[in-house]
Amino acid sequence: MMMEEETTIMAAISTLRPSQLSDLSYSIFSLSFHHRRRLCHLLSSPCLFFLTLHRLHTLSLPQKTLLIARHLLFSLHHLTRHFQPPPLRLPNPSTAINQRDLDAVLLLLFLCEAYHDNPQALERPHDEWRLVLTSICSNTTLKITGISGIFDGAALIPYIEMVTRCKRLVGIMGCDGKEGKEVAASPAAVVALPAVEVRGGGIECVICKEEMREGRDVCKFPCQHLFHWMCILPWVKKRNTCPCCRFQLPSDDIFGEIQRLWGILVKASGKRVDDEWT
Repeated sequence: MMMEEETTIMAAISTLRPSQLSDLSYSIFSLSFHHRRRLCHLLSSPCLFFLTLHRLHTLSLPQKTLLIARHLLFSLHHLTRHFQPPPLRLPNPSTAINQRDLDAVLLLLFLCEAYHDNPQALERPHDEWRLVLTSICSNTTLKITGISGIFDGAALIPYIEMVTRCKRLVGIMGCDGKEGKEVAASPAAVVALPAVEVRGGGIECVICKEEMREGRDVCKFPCQHLFHWMCILPWVKKRNTCPCCRFQLPSDDIFGEIQRLWGILVKASGKRVDDEWT
């Protein structure tokens, strides 16, 4: 039985054009293959495995949650890139995960998956975990890739399941962001906003309530609303929403950005955003 989050993601993906779905499937397959290969490498190296396991033991619960949240954010960027205007599709460099953190989160998520499927497997001494996890990894890899090696989009399902698990883990920790919380827009997103020339006049800037004179360069949001540059710049330093319609620009706040991207999927699926965050 599918979880509600999985249903939401599948409903959103079903609205994509065939070419977009094919592109998304291939990119997720490539990313999943890279992560699976990295996990296999980690499990095949006793030194790397125990160093990574030791690091996980030293991290506090909030630190582990942040690690999962960053991985979730990276994954959501891939899922939502066809639902956003081109300037907003690229992940923020500040949220990129380095190799050490990637190893840690891949092992952490795999431990959670292994415990969920077979709790007894992790009741053995820690020095036996690597062999146990290697066996589990080999079996799950065959299920994902298929013996024939022919890609048919099957990687989408485990990827969506992974995103759902991450979102639920972050939500359980109470770190999924508060509805309506104000966060500043990312400087990179603000720099990407285009300047356009006002034509025809008679357009009011809703921030200062003054008319934007014809021929003047103003800021254009992806939602097509226009504002004076001197008005909108102080605004986006405090909040990432359009003053007119609440359209959200990307932010550097990890949990705020997770909420923004999840809202995009919910909207694409035809559901209400409020229903998914209550």
